[in-house]
Amino acid sequence: MRMLCQSALLVKNISPSRWIALSAAPARKHRERTMAPPLAAMPDIGSPRVLSIQSHTVQGYVGNKAAVFPLQLLGYEVDPINSVQFSNHTGYPTVRGQVVNGDELWDLIEGLEANDLLYYTHLLTGYIGSLTFLEMVLQVLQKLRTVNPNLIYVCDPVMGDEGKFYVNPELVPVFRDKVVPVATMLTPNQFEAECLTGRRIRTEAEALEACEILHALGPSQIVITSLDLDKKLLLIGSDKLNKDEPARQFRITMPKIEAYFTGTGDLMTALLLGWSYKYPNDLSKAAELAVSSLQGVLRKTIKDYKDVGLAPNMKQLELRLVQSKEEITSPKVSYPAERLTLQNS
Repeated sequence: MRMLCQSALLVKNISPSRWIALSAAPARKHRERTMAPPLAAMPDIGSPRVLSIQSHTVQGYVGNKAAVFPLQLLGYEVDPINSVQFSNHTGYPTVRGQVVNGDELWDLIEGLEANDLLYYTHLLTGYIGSLTFLEMVLQVLQKLRTVNPNLIYVCDPVMGDEGKFYVNPELVPVFRDKVVPVATMLTPNQFEAECLTGRRIRTEAEALEACEILHALGPSQIVITSLDLDKKLLLIGSDKLNKDEPARQFRITMPKIEAYFTGTGDLMTALLLGWSYKYPNDLSKAAELAVSSLQGVLRKTIKDYKDVGLAPNMKQLELRLVQSKEEITSPKVSYPAERLTLQNS
């Protein structure tokens, strides 16, 4: 009774509506503190979730711009973090923009963690331009795997192509010694596979040997996404479901298209992630679908440029990604995988 009287004295000059608002405030704050994360962010509910850390361009399709939309079409929730934000890709005469540093990356991760939003089924990484940022990505991976120990890490070790580096060569040993061992799927091109293994790759047999070396470092799935041999363009895949069993290896022969594209490697890795999750025990099937999707996008791109009278070999050629929805979601398998073994390749 005494407490009620004291309460009455305290609130005697407060209007009824104000009193209702005050009395509800503690309950509202409690609800805010204990509010569950969105359904899309919770384990085992809804679609698979991908955290994609890659480059970004305002105009054109490379990095996250090439990866997010296709993955969304395939049914994935995708949260992009941009390692760089540029006006356009580097094929243009002028590029402007910003580079994200490791501390800024970690700040974003801490924001997600503070709101219980760090559950992901996949981590996807592409272009990373600095050593400090790459080291921070490894910390991000470790953090994500404390939330979901079964998280799949798909790593495109973007370092260069055709004998030329895009990044400082000091990143090579970090990729080889620290990143590759913790990756689930690795998708280097020919040059990057050579950098990671320290071996030249000029034959299919050498490509398969490179896959074995990379398997020994950690990843269970290796896809050398482009291998230029004897005027043929090949994809070489190697899937090791069990460490005690030999890898299942295959090749896919692709047509060479006489045009200059950017973002194809980023798109290919995203498609491999997307289809491999749908076919977790059949990397060759996932690769067939990914290659067919990519080839469909390239054909659509060339056709659209030719239709308006533009040459398909111009350096500013941009992928027609939005216009290629059907090629992404419903590819017709035109490039079948052929089984290989290290002995008879």
